[in-house]
Order: sequence, then structure tokens, then C-alpha cells
Amino acid sequence: MASTTPTRLLRLLSLLSTRREWSGAELAERLAVTGRTVRRDIDRLRALGYPVRGTTGTAGGYRLAPGKELPPLLLEDAEAIAVAVGLRTSAGSNVAGIAEPSIRALAKLEQVLPKRLRSRLRAFDEVSARTEPAPVPPAESSTLAVLATACRDQEIVSFEYRARTGGSSKRRVQPHRVLGRHGRWYLIAYDPERADWRAFRVDRVRDPLPTGARCGPLEPPDGDAARFLARKVTSAPYRHAARATIDAPAATILARLPQLIPDRVTPLDAHRCEVQLGADSIELIAQQLIATGAQFTLDASPEVRERLRAIAARLAAVANPPM
Repeated sequence: MASTTPTRLLRLLSLLSTRREWSGAELAERLAVTGRTVRRDIDRLRALGYPVRGTTGTAGGYRLAPGKELPPLLLEDAEAIAVAVGLRTSAGSNVAGIAEPSIRALAKLEQVLPKRLRSRLRAFDEVSARTEPAPVPPAESSTLAVLATACRDQEIVSFEYRARTGGSSKRRVQPHRVLGRHGRWYLIAYDPERADWRAFRVDRVRDPLPTGARCGPLEPPDGDAARFLARKVTSAPYRHAARATIDAPAATILARLPQLIPDRVTPLDAHRCEVQLGADSIELIAQQLIATGAQFTLDASPEVRERLRAIAARLAAVANPPM
């Protein structure tokens, strides 16, 4: 029946994707149609841009060949879950140039993923975990997908945002781009309420919700979103700051302090580097200095120095208890 043709074409395409080659008779049997119908359906797929090639042989056959363009792919349930998990994994990888395309592809996939598969994917997230703590807080892939889709569709998005100090606020922003930098994901967006551009850390975003309102194309801040993010990250204000000259190579310090933003580490020579430290508590600065495992000189405010001396005294008392 003519009404079944689209469904039959999808099934035919699925069959062609599962094996290198099919004979016309095999396809006709699988689809419960005549050989003539198979030939017509093959012509329809070719007209849609699918590179179906005829093969020679006793009975002849068909195969789906590589083409100039990537045609739409049909995935079975298990294959869709596998692709989604793979995209989520690659989105957090350190392979240059792969993270952002993975997020865009994941956004496209999760947009069309059936509800039954979404629940299976959530179940996978709940039972899977890292064997070691991540050097930086991970961003939820579902949050990344929502934000990436909002950027693509130029749709205003609302969410709850947790500040570095622990407080939270409701935001309604015009999203521009999702960018990764130094192991973290950021949403670059214009905040009308504050009349300014913002770089939101995605791991601090909660319950993102597309509003349905369009915002139109936006001119990127600083003429380039990546340049804007680099400036915001390196100039982020902290309650306390210090500058340490450390007797260790920059690469060594970055390995020992994985949460440190690389832009804050400046090599001085092959054996020394300068590190800009910042935190909202002086105790965190002390932790960072101890974690370097190297000798250093410190340039800091009197308040920071006084607190560090008190911390050092407490540690010395613990390390050398009275006999």
C-alpha cells in the first residue's frame, strides 16, 4: 500500500546499513514485497541522496556505499545509547578539537531520542562513576545538551546559577555559545537584567529550561567569544590573592594542581615558574602552596601572610606534639 511506503523505505535503509551486501531476493523476502517493489524503493532512496550501488553476480544485489555527503543514519535502540554514551565521554576528553563537536552532536541526538531511551541513558549515568575524582567538577551532559541546543536555536534560556561563594540566583539569558576551556565548560550569554555579557560555568548551572522566546543572532563579546572567555577566566576576582615564585617547572605545578587555570602559571625558566593564586579562603591558598611540593617565595598581603603563619603554627603543633 502507498501509505506504507515511507515506513518500508526506512526499513530498507536499516537493512542496507546492517550488511555489506544484500541480494534483491533477500530484501524482497525481508520486506514481504516483490522484487519490482524493491527496485522502485532502491530508486527512491537514490533520489533522496543515499548512495545505493548495484552489485554484480548471479542474482545481483545492492549495497550502501560511501557518498560525498553523510546521509541520515538509522540507529537501533542499543546503537543510539552507545553513540550517546560515546559522545558524552568524548565531550569530556582532552583530545584537541573533539569536545565541542561532541556536544553539538549530543544535542542533536538527545533532541530526537525517544523517552524510553532517555530513561535508559539516565540510568546509565546513575550507575556509572569515575574510579578517581575528576580534577575539575564535571558538567552534566544533559545540561550541556540543553544549553547547546538553545545556542543553536537562538532561544532564551532560564536556569538557577550557583555562585562561587555558594549563593544562587535565577538567570534568564540570551545564549551565544558553549565553550570548553582547561577542562571546564562555559556558557557565553548576554544577561539583559545585568545589561552585560557573562561566562557561566556549566557545572554550576541547574535546571536549564528553554523559554520558547527567540533572541535573534548576537554579536559576540570582544568580537570573539573565545577571546572574551579567556579574558574573563584570567581576570576572575577572588577575595584573597597571592603570587608565588616556585622552584619547579610549570608543567610539574600544573600536574600537581590540576584545578589551577594554566593561564595563571608563567614559566620563568626550565626550573622555575610564577603562579597567580586566588581563592575565597586563605586556607585554600595554603592547600595550593603545600600541594606544590616545592620551595617558593610569596608575594601576598599582610592579612594573607598572617593567616598562613597561623596555619603553619597549627600544622607544626600537630607534627611535633609535646612528649
